[in-house]
Amino acid sequence: MGRKPMGATRSLEIIRAFYAVAREVGLENASISRVGEHMGISNGLVMHYFKTKDELLIGLNDYILQQHMQVMLEGHRGQIRSRKDLEELIRNLFSRKWNQYFDDGVFYSCYALIYRNEAFKDSFKAYLLELHRVLRDELQQARENGIIENENIDSLAEIIFALVDGSYYYLGMFDQGDALHKSQQETYIAHCLQLFKYSVS
Repeated sequence: MGRKPMGATRSLEIIRAFYAVAREVGLENASISRVGEHMGISNGLVMHYFKTKDELLIGLNDYILQQHMQVMLEGHRGQIRSRKDLEELIRNLFSRKWNQYFDDGVFYSCYALIYRNEAFKDSFKAYLLELHRVLRDELQQARENGIIENENIDSLAEIIFALVDGSYYYLGMFDQGDALHKSQQETYIAHCLQLFKYSVS
């Protein structure tokens, strides 16, 4: 496998620095100059790759997608071969493993931008649609492998994501070690698993 182009490597370094700055001072206060200062490079070098903060935001959105995919699939994409595999996928969706890779404060600041920045809204929508597409693919595979018999996979994926998004937003107010957090999380997972029409083996 060949090396990644130097430009792609540097772009990713800048995006990660932008994320680090946003996590420290808030997304609204993150700027090209602060990214340059964080990295110890000139503003001009940052702007060679990202001419404006809006371009940085789109790059950050792509980075969010990569992190979310990592949590969602944990390297098992396309390997839903058993009921256990399917249930592990659902548990990953409801888990807080996401916080190992990305900060909720930055994520929800990004979400708020969809109401003020049309280009970012389009990018964020594309990110969410990609997540939904991947889940549909995994559920379709579970159907093709005879694990579930649900006919409308599109609707199933949409309902699952609605449950995940709502629960994640609500449970974010509680510490992960909190008894209520654990109880509610298990309730959501159990309800989600009840949506599956498992094949009779």
